[in-house]
Amino acid sequence: MTEARISAITPVYFAELPNAGDTIAPLVAAFRREKDADDIKRTHMFHGRFENIYIPRARLPELAPLSDFVLASAALILQRDTLRHGFWFNEMPPGHKTTLHSHEEDDELLSAVCYLRCPENSGRLILHDDEAQIVVDPRPGLVVLFPPDLPHEVESNASDGTRLSVAFNFGPLSSAP
Repeated sequence: MTEARISAITPVYFAELPNAGDTIAPLVAAFRREKDADDIKRTHMFHGRFENIYIPRARLPELAPLSDFVLASAALILQRDTLRHGFWFNEMPPGHKTTLHSHEEDDELLSAVCYLRCPENSGRLILHDDEAQIVVDPRPGLVVLFPPDLPHEVESNASDGTRLSVAFNFGPLSSAP
């Protein structure tokens, strides 16, 4: 894992998913299998597209290698043995983008994204910290971890293909039953 600093105080971490080819293909196939089910939660409708697609973990055993890796990375960064985490998919067809936002709605401690499918020119991730920016060229298997309150956006997908990523938020494990 490598660390970059967007500013003097804001770290951004980069990691490569081990055995990405063996993990990504089955996960993409599982996403395609499950994404159109009637009981799938979808949120953030913009320009005819739901930005967030929530598929229950129990229906995606193919997610386990990625989820385990990202969770271990988050635990290392945050120096915590236990974390809760949620995830969602972002499927972005040509011409779409993700507007500037952050993930500070609850008690998140860290956010992450892992790229599964990213045709060339399918939109770079831009992380903003006041006047500073980190611009990330997506590629399959790249994992980016960053503070949840860091504003970020994704440029318009200028490719002919659909871009697919999985996002995560990590927070403290609740002590409530």
